[in-house]
Amino acid sequence: MLLKVGSKGEDVKKLQEKLGLSADGSFGPGTEKAVKNWQSANGLKPDGLVGPGTWSKLFGTSESVSTAPVQSSNVVIPNSNFKLDKLKGHVPDTVIAQIPDTAAKFNITNSLRLAHFLAQCGHESGGFRAVTENLNYSAKGLLGTFPKYFNATTAAQYERKPELIASRVYASRMGNGDEASKEGFKFRGRGYIQLTGKSNYTNFARFIGEDTVSNPDLVATKYPLASAAFFFDSNKLWSICDLGSTDDVVTKVTKRVNGGTIGLADRIKHFREYYELLK
Repeated sequence: MLLKVGSKGEDVKKLQEKLGLSADGSFGPGTEKAVKNWQSANGLKPDGLVGPGTWSKLFGTSESVSTAPVQSSNVVIPNSNFKLDKLKGHVPDTVIAQIPDTAAKFNITNSLRLAHFLAQCGHESGGFRAVTENLNYSAKGLLGTFPKYFNATTAAQYERKPELIASRVYASRMGNGDEASKEGFKFRGRGYIQLTGKSNYTNFARFIGEDTVSNPDLVATKYPLASAAFFFDSNKLWSICDLGSTDDVVTKVTKRVNGGTIGLADRIKHFREYYELLK
């Protein structure tokens, strides 16, 4: 991937939405300037080019990223009551293959719920790419993102040290031990809607029947979709999804998932796309 001045398309729109710009899908001077500012603030070379490094950091990806192609002849898609064949070419086959089992376990009982769910998962994971939280922050990035936990001195000490950063910012909450325990890093965000914290990993393990506490990487490698559905089910988001297919409903779901409305236009676009395919 390489996005630069002159690039056009859906990836440019995703980039613009992430940066808080008007998402017209055209990479112009304004987008380039915003990219340079973001790169500079996050310790990257401010060249205005969006390659794999900038993209992965912007969308929260790290080394543990699912980059499976949309089409794969090696992926077996189980039988389902949903029109999953319609999703081929729009959602990676590796994701489609997880839908039947995930839907059965987590109350995804109709196409409306599934379309809402996939739209949120796709956006939160940068197009089903990110499965592990990226915490490789520069000192400036730490001060901007976690001002509660860092000052100028400690930010300089912790920058570019993901294990130390996660251990600090997630310490003594969400069921994690103190900073020295390093449980903040062990139970950092994983899955398409990042499962975070020892308590959440413990609850998910009890439900799924596999020890994701001893082996938390399973959330990223085996259960990226199921862990996201666990979030939806546990937080009773299906009742919001059931309200309908309007932009207002997508907005309500987005606020529960994101805490705000970042990337709303992209979420709405993909909800409409998936719902039309699945109806």
